[in-house]
Amino acid sequence: MSGRSDRADVVIIDTGGANLGSVRYALERLETRVRVSRDADEIRSASHVIMPGVGAAAWAMNHLHESGLVDLIGTLKQPVLGICLGLQLMFESSAEGDVACLGLMSGRVKALPGGPGLRLPHMGWNQLVWQHDDPLARGFDGSEWFYFVHGYAAPAASAVAISQHGQPFAAIVRRDNFVACQFHPEKSAGAGRRLLENFLQTEPTRSTA
Repeated sequence: MSGRSDRADVVIIDTGGANLGSVRYALERLETRVRVSRDADEIRSASHVIMPGVGAAAWAMNHLHESGLVDLIGTLKQPVLGICLGLQLMFESSAEGDVACLGLMSGRVKALPGGPGLRLPHMGWNQLVWQHDDPLARGFDGSEWFYFVHGYAAPAASAVAISQHGQPFAAIVRRDNFVACQFHPEKSAGAGRRLLENFLQTEPTRSTA
């Protein structure tokens, strides 16, 4: 992909997070049509949907409930990418505020454990260990670095890719057309750009359940 997608018409779900602008700018640099919206019809009609987020899980879920988007998100059939808190919201629940989340992935998000020499929150550059082949993995060999900022994490079991900070945690997860990354691709330089390009090339998949 040359940094442009003639087919992609991206809607970023307005989760109220502070990273909406940086995600939008990263996509605009790929010459992608992109809007930030909480309108159900706009979200439903997009070719690709991104759910970013920073901050607390309980606050973000309350924002989605108030916007009437919780039920809608689970029905989306196009590729959906969660970023950072957007990944955590896809799981069943979060220990951060003890809140029920979207339930798109099995498991509970928990606080990263502390320990000698471990900085919390996990903040900075880290690498991935790919566990499964995935459309997002195109062009990566595990040597790339991605930028993380988080104090909570999803379980490593069944993750597409894991990273480690004290213990392994989910760095990329997928269920059908829903995929998410714990790191910030919009802040991850060339590796992040490549991951966003891979996402924009992803076609919708259908559940086999």
